Amino acid sequence: MSTPKIVQQLQVQWVTSENFRRYGQVIFASFDGKTYDGEDAQLNLQNGIPRFYVMRLEKIGRKFHKITRHVQCTQCLGSLEGKDWLIAVCPPQNDVNEPALEEIAAFRIPGNCFIKLHEGTWHAGPHFDHKVVDFYNLELADTNMVDHFTHDFLKSHQLEFEMV
Repeated sequence: MSTPKIVQQLQVQWVTSENFRRYGQVIFASFDGKTYDGEDAQLNLQNGIPRFYVMRLEKIGRKFHKITRHVQCTQCLGSLEGKDWLIAVCPPQNDVNEPALEEIAAFRIPGNCFIKLHEGTWHAGPHFDHKVVDFYNLELADTNMVDHFTHDFLKSHQLEFEMV
């Protein structure tokens, strides 16, 4: 007899620089000519060849049971066409191979900014309510082959999350 899965709801909050700081940065538009400072994305792409590409995703809903992290680089994500989207995150933890359940948070990202994830930040998404969204993604060329660590909550806790 299999154990039934539990669906845990995550309350989505609008992203701000302050409430996202544990997970990464929120980057909004700045005027051309502004000098580089701490409000710009603080990138780590030194461990390989940077890859900047546009990925097309179809609606997958607001539920997830897998969460991923990359420990060798930062990652930047943003939607095209001004579409808002959702992401669930958990802060990086040194030498821990499982995200802390009590620290998972969900954010709504407006279509006028992008996020930079710190190295090691667990993330599930992008998720969205639109039919299709194109995202730009900046990571390393081989991130998804050599720096892609996934935890499956269905296997470990019979747990699925839903962003509401």
